[in-house]
Amino acid sequence: MQQIVYFWFRRDLRLNDNHGLFRAMELAKQTGARVQCVFIFDQTILDRLENKRDARVQFIHREISDIKVQLQSAGGDLQVWYGNPMAIWKTQLSQQPGLAVVCNHDYEPSAIERDKQVALICAENQMAFHSYKDHCIFEKAEVTKDDGKPYTVFTPYSRKWKLHLSGNMPECYASESVIEYIAPVAAEQRSPLPTLASMGFETFEFDYPEKTITQTLIKEYDQKRNFPSVRGTSRLGLHFRFGTISIREKLQKALLLNETFVNELIWRDFYMQILWHFPQITHQSFKPQYDQIQWRNDEHEFEAWKSGNTGYPIVDAGMRELNATGFMHNRVRMIVASFLTKHLLIDWRWGEAYFAEKLLDFELASNNGGWQWASGSGTDAAPYFRVFNPALQTEKFDKQFEYIKKWVPEFGTHQYQKPLVDHAFARNRCLETYGRALKSEQL
Repeated sequence: MQQIVYFWFRRDLRLNDNHGLFRAMELAKQTGARVQCVFIFDQTILDRLENKRDARVQFIHREISDIKVQLQSAGGDLQVWYGNPMAIWKTQLSQQPGLAVVCNHDYEPSAIERDKQVALICAENQMAFHSYKDHCIFEKAEVTKDDGKPYTVFTPYSRKWKLHLSGNMPECYASESVIEYIAPVAAEQRSPLPTLASMGFETFEFDYPEKTITQTLIKEYDQKRNFPSVRGTSRLGLHFRFGTISIREKLQKALLLNETFVNELIWRDFYMQILWHFPQITHQSFKPQYDQIQWRNDEHEFEAWKSGNTGYPIVDAGMRELNATGFMHNRVRMIVASFLTKHLLIDWRWGEAYFAEKLLDFELASNNGGWQWASGSGTDAAPYFRVFNPALQTEKFDKQFEYIKKWVPEFGTHQYQKPLVDHAFARNRCLETYGRALKSEQL
């Protein structure tokens, strides 16, 4: 039998410019082997999802289905499995070993541990395990301070990132030509795609953001990105999250059009390298002293925040948009996160978990980084006493209440919720609470 090189799709759901897929193709070309593409619906993750109408799961299923069709049209197939990845690989490689399992890096702590286990299973079967950078431009310790230590503040990191880019422009990979090296699979031997229903999920209509955006949007990005009532952001987060578009291709275009847009791509890399260097941030504050804060954690107020009934219109609009669409404008994300942590003194981890449940573009590194930034416990250099005033934010970014009126139709009527807390009172309470915690840490 002809040797097999397995390529394992994870968060890189595309055939074009896929680094790991390209390397799998190269290995097959060098050895005379064939590439067998696989995808695993991880049951250990899916079982934790309470919402069985999860738009992200349906999105993944749709994209995987498209890849399967493309590979079948070339005479091959995409093997799609459902279960525990370690158990699946143990069984598969004992029955049909190959030369290697090839994939792209994942930087989340649980994924790193999973990949270590799969690498061991490969070794038990005299196979190699290869993983490559694909999800970001620069990773891990590629951009560091001169002494080799990681940057923990964005601005100096971004300067070094751009300097590094000038001599290390990322190349795109002609991975779509892997079609030539795909393992042939007869039509009658092709495996069926597990249905959403078989995995416990429902199919439903959902309006997903497009993979493509106009050059005009990128050119005007710095002028319009802060105004939630206009289409000023790309909404590409979902596609970056699951790798249905190439970060390298988008960077090459953005470099010609708008530096502010490029900076947003740098933020992604920044938070990923923070997660890689400091994996403890998944459960504790980046600045450990902030774990001394005595959060109020009022469950009634948390429910009001979640449902968009705080009495603060810009906050409520953001939460209702999130609940209805799985999306929230970037500026509004900062406002609602600041409100939860500083006006209501609710632990940032509560808000982070809710966003993780609801956001289509949920990305652990960026979600954690954004919430810790808002609470003051993260990498941001600004002091903790920055407390967003929702009224001033509205005046600056939704002056005509267009965004607010779209999502809070009862705004301006007697039916609208009274504010949960007075802003001035909340700000003072926040400063006192944070101040006590940080002072006690210094004693």
